[in-house]
Amino acid sequence: MAAAYDPNNIFGKILRGEIPSHKVYEDDIAFAFMDIMPRAEGHVLVIPKEGARGLLDVAPQTLGELMKRVQHVAKAIQTAFSADGLTLHQFNESAGGQVIYHLHFHLLPRWDGVALRPPGTMADDAKLAAQAEQIRAAMEPYRE
Repeated sequence: MAAAYDPNNIFGKILRGEIPSHKVYEDDIAFAFMDIMPRAEGHVLVIPKEGARGLLDVAPQTLGELMKRVQHVAKAIQTAFSADGLTLHQFNESAGGQVIYHLHFHLLPRWDGVALRPPGTMADDAKLAAQAEQIRAAMEPYRE
């Protein structure tokens, strides 16, 4: 059985404004922001505002609404970066590769012949800010 959700994880702190982030999208369901250790140009994380440790404990209604936002942000990323494709990653528990225990989806724009960078390298803050603006500019208003 998985451990309980801890609201003091780094994403919980980002949601509360205790840690800065480069916001791409926000509404009452989801918050999307630039990954500070991107594996591709334009790497974005989408998280629910509801506290959920992973895929298996999020409320089904929240998950359904969250996935609509994941798709919405993904379309903006693909447009903003003229990507040939997109990779979606989602990990659960340490055995599944999860490091931060707040449900999150990685959106990585991809280009033919370009490999993902290895994990762990911090990005330039000004570059992340510019990329967030580029994605926001490509984003259509959200409609259900």
